[in-house]
Amino acid sequence: MAQTPRLLPENRHSSGTIVAIGGGSIRKLETEPIDREIIALTGASNPRALFVPTASSDSATYCKHFHRAYRETYGCVTDELLLLGRTPDPAVVRDKIERADIVYVGGGNTLKMMRRWRRLGVDELMRDAFDRGAVLCGVSAGAICWFERGHSDSMAYYDREHWDYIAVRGLGLVEGMVCPHYNGRTYGVPRRRDFRAMMERKGGRGLGIDNHCGVVFSGTGYRVLRTKERVGAHALWVERGELVERKLGTEARYLPVGSMHRPRALPN
Repeated sequence: MAQTPRLLPENRHSSGTIVAIGGGSIRKLETEPIDREIIALTGASNPRALFVPTASSDSATYCKHFHRAYRETYGCVTDELLLLGRTPDPAVVRDKIERADIVYVGGGNTLKMMRRWRRLGVDELMRDAFDRGAVLCGVSAGAICWFERGHSDSMAYYDREHWDYIAVRGLGLVEGMVCPHYNGRTYGVPRRRDFRAMMERKGGRGLGIDNHCGVVFSGTGYRVLRTKERVGAHALWVERGELVERKLGTEARYLPVGSMHRPRALPN
């Protein structure tokens, strides 16, 4: 299989669209403006929205909240893809993903989810969906999965008393490492502080996305969406041995992905 084109600064001709959401309750419709933008990005009046709750152990309650939001409130045709327990029928898995205009991945244990996807070949099906132009999106773990790596609290699911944030490998459709819930905490441990330390160690390109904020990536570029004031997305990188961070603007137009990790031009 040919390598999937990624949303890198030098490659602006990728087919799919990715919307990475930092955090927010779908049950409370906290991300409704972002959700409606996801639907609009499909260009369809009643798009097919597929929910993938692997990271939450295929939670039936989470599925119910997704259907209530995307079907009853937003008017999509919804379905769900359950991958845990018995090994699912590969033909059914492929058909569900191929038919979806939107693939929405829920939050939870990113490490567990990525391991399961790779075991079942779902990772390649997601890349195929990206190639054909589907909108791939999600919150928390559902944001991390599209990037090369993500700042994850997955180890807390195994031992709440003794754990550390880790970097989990994603699908690599977007360059760099992402941190959801950038303005939040897991069991009292701040995400922002730990992600900054991780970036200082690992280098590369980083993106911190606050709760109630999302970032759209497409072949056109990127733009930031938010549902509350004072939240946003933050680009991080190491320059001359020091960590640099800047908050990204919320312009309505798309900006080049390559400009995300460059300082703003100074006014004349």
